[in-house]
Amino acid sequence: MHYFCIATERRPIVNTAIEDDSTLTDRYQTTIPASVRRALKLNRRDRIHYMIRSNGEVVLTRGRDESSQDPVMTSFLAFLERDLQEHPENIRPVTASTFAEAEHLTAGIEVDLDEELPEDDDDT
Repeated sequence: MHYFCIATERRPIVNTAIEDDSTLTDRYQTTIPASVRRALKLNRRDRIHYMIRSNGEVVLTRGRDESSQDPVMTSFLAFLERDLQEHPENIRPVTASTFAEAEHLTAGIEVDLDEELPEDDDDT
């Protein structure tokens, strides 16, 4: 789960649990406020990730440990991001009829999310 806080222009943020400020030094460095460090459960030397949205909002999240990232998943997500940016016309909402079709296609399929995976599950 990602925790996040949003820094925007000085205007009210709806449903914001935490809002804080910091100052840039001459070297463009800043101290992450204690309230933000606590919310993101940051420790010294942890990584943080910035995402700047097109409307100017900056989303600050706890960075992931590079060693824990799956390179295949990272490549797939990068592909999805490119495709969504290059072809926004293909984005469609999940409607009630789409949901009903998915329910119809999966009717009668039982899934136990607590069931152990078979030993050969990773074999391809």
